[in-house]
Amino acid sequence: MARKPAKMYRRLKGPAYTRRKYIGGVPNNRILSYYSGNRRAAEIGEFKMEMSLFADESCQIRHTALEAARVISNSTIRNVAGALGYALRIHTYPHHVLRENKQATGAGADRVSQGMRCAFGKNVGTAARVKRGQRVISLKFRPEDYLVAKDALRKASMKFPTPCTTKLITGHEHVKGLV
Repeated sequence: MARKPAKMYRRLKGPAYTRRKYIGGVPNNRILSYYSGNRRAAEIGEFKMEMSLFADESCQIRHTALEAARVISNSTIRNVAGALGYALRIHTYPHHVLRENKQATGAGADRVSQGMRCAFGKNVGTAARVKRGQRVISLKFRPEDYLVAKDALRKASMKFPTPCTTKLITGHEHVKGLV
């Protein structure tokens, strides 16, 4: 059975379904790492600028979308800044378990399928519940990589089911000559 489109899961409805202790068979998280680049330099303050991606609407972001955003932004900035010239962080964690009531398809499906009987659903993945204005990704970098960092976060925002805003958090004095 094919995976359902992400638009089926982007709305927040009902309470969060997060208690993995009571849920059996939750699929593994696809996000490989929440930090990329030079984390040590970011902690000591070597990077002068920080830019973040904020969600404009409340929604659920699937773990596969978070990983896709991490991969594209990481590869975009790494090609220009190098492996140690930036620090990328994913701020949200996909706690919410997604369920799907799978339906039989094909010939004779009406005899096999139970319809809405016991329609609680099976676990199919996880999602992060993001509120309006919440920071999803942050990127620390040097002033000369400003335009590439902005483009990296723009590409990452295309992977999410909500419009996103990019804001420069620190380093306003360095940007005047670049914009």
